[in-house]
Amino acid sequence: MSTEAKLIDLQTRFAFQEDSIQALNDVVAGQQKQIEMLTRELSLHRDKLTELMQAQSERMVHSGAIDDRPPHY
Repeated sequence: MSTEAKLIDLQTRFAFQEDSIQALNDVVAGQQKQIEMLTRELSLHRDKLTELMQAQSERMVHSGAIDDRPPHY
């Protein structure tokens, strides 16, 4: 293989590697955006669950359900 053919081969490989790296970078960037979105959603769901649990707990305290004795006492 001549020097010129080797150079062309290397240039071709380099171009393909650049394309591959860019494609991988695009995938990683997309995944990062998705992770950030899912993290925000999880935080919102966690906050909502905490609110619901607190509301349920308050309802039980106000209704006396926690302190009520079973009927056989």
